[in-house]
Amino acid sequence: MEMRSLGATGVELSVIGLGAWAMGGPWEYGWGPTDDDASIATIHRALDLGINWIDTAAAYGLGHAEDVIQRALKGRHERVFIATKCGMVWDYQGVVNNDLRPKSIRAEVEASLRRLGVDVIDLYQIHWPDPEEKAPLEESWGTMADLVKEGKVRFIGASNFDVEDMERCRPIHPLASLQPPYNMLRRGVEDAILPYCKQHNIGVIPYSPMASGLLTEGFDIEHTAPDDWRRRDFGEATLRRASAVVAKLRPLAERHNATVAQVAVAWVLRRPEVSSAIVGARRVWQVEQNAGAAAVRLTEADLGEIEAILSDAT
Repeated sequence: MEMRSLGATGVELSVIGLGAWAMGGPWEYGWGPTDDDASIATIHRALDLGINWIDTAAAYGLGHAEDVIQRALKGRHERVFIATKCGMVWDYQGVVNNDLRPKSIRAEVEASLRRLGVDVIDLYQIHWPDPEEKAPLEESWGTMADLVKEGKVRFIGASNFDVEDMERCRPIHPLASLQPPYNMLRRGVEDAILPYCKQHNIGVIPYSPMASGLLTEGFDIEHTAPDDWRRRDFGEATLRRASAVVAKLRPLAERHNATVAQVAVAWVLRRPEVSSAIVGARRVWQVEQNAGAAAVRLTEADLGEIEAILSDAT
């Protein structure tokens, strides 16, 4: 498994990271029912394949994904780098809202430490900027920096931030990483965010490199669970475009003895700013396929062909 540096941290991450979003099970942004035993087996297989880090969040299954990770890592001897997130909190009815007030962040970190069963969190990230700004972002980031000083977390980063958000935070404490959405169907980070991260040595760990499953050959919205968030959020135009891209990528994938999904992940990894791609899985065969993406090497000719395919599918 290829390793890359996470920005200026000195940490080496496998270029494929295991995303635990779907392992959380049902919640507002869940992927339908999940099997904890299968999730635990998936984590074990990921470690066996050389994947050395897991990305999760407190909100995934309202704490459940973090609990599953703790159960999976009991008795394992590998040093696993764990990244989790704060800022999305839920009430007794399971309704999730943004909250980045210092008091809330502190309550969240203690809950995540307990659920994960660790003394320190390797990478603690703000999940989303708070559109209502219950607290100024600078105050929230200052609290995150205090958690580093107190030894509760090793590094701090952000998810879904834009350049302006990072500019507000960076003078207070360095960002170890940024976690943006990035895939063939969603390329907005290429214009300003990736160059900014390169300039300031911020590690980039994109999520949804397979566009939440759309860039896979077996995806069918009608066969997803009734409470799968993708049924609600993906419109017909997006589904049509994804289907067209997948169909045109098949010959290229076959030339590499790879799947379209593996090509999609390799395409994200082509960018030198990317430290690792977060690829979700909750079954052993999925993580085995994901790990195989690390071996796909796209040539300049391949990249030109992909660019033409994406241009035609707009």
